[in-house]
Amino acid sequence: MKITVVGASGLIGTRLSENLRRSGQEVMAASLSLGVDTVSGKGLEAVVAGTEVIVDVTNAASFGDRAALDFFKASTKNLLAAATEAGVRHYLALSVVGTPRLVEGDYFRAKMVQENLIRASGRPYTILRSTQFYEFISGLIDTGADGDVFRLPPAFMRPVAASDVAALLAELAVGAPLDDIAEISGPEQFGIDEIARIYLTANEDERQVVTDPSASYFGVELTEDALLPEAGARVATEKLSDWLYQSMGE
Repeated sequence: MKITVVGASGLIGTRLSENLRRSGQEVMAASLSLGVDTVSGKGLEAVVAGTEVIVDVTNAASFGDRAALDFFKASTKNLLAAATEAGVRHYLALSVVGTPRLVEGDYFRAKMVQENLIRASGRPYTILRSTQFYEFISGLIDTGADGDVFRLPPAFMRPVAASDVAALLAELAVGAPLDDIAEISGPEQFGIDEIARIYLTANEDERQVVTDPSASYFGVELTEDALLPEAGARVATEKLSDWLYQSMGE
């Protein structure tokens, strides 16, 4: 099966491409660094020609202002147009758990627009919403930096390893379109403030975390369960402690 991975040079895209190739699929890798610009459309026609499945794991370079919205609108429209032209039978995209509850934030509003464009396109599709990646915990902690402390909310999250997300995307890519939304989360639940303390301790970082329910999450004030998946989400296997042990050894 010929599968085009768009965003193939990123955290998820590299792992996904490796998984698909190991399972015997023909992978066309597309990313800006490989000469394919989904915003302008440059290189799209050639990389999508003859493909059966498009997996969209692109991401905006900025989380703020209109940059994310402009990116996802242009990129998704161009990808869907290319999919229609090529007769692609399955459009699979990666999104974020909780997106409909987070649209006050610029980034999540942009992801909601992306999802709506896909659903309205008439193309057979699957959208996989994932919880936050372990690999992004450091960046999440940094959003709460306030002098020598971090102010973070206690809202719950179920973070997941990028490798587990890539594995499920590979499984979905070779299956029939769901024409629906699927979700994946990690096996454990933490407060954002709690996971920050665990991460900082593991990295021998003595800075303190202050629990602040009013602290925003990428521009959104969170309710307790805003970042949690719905019932029926796929639960991945890798625990935070295992991921930390592995990442500390790299």
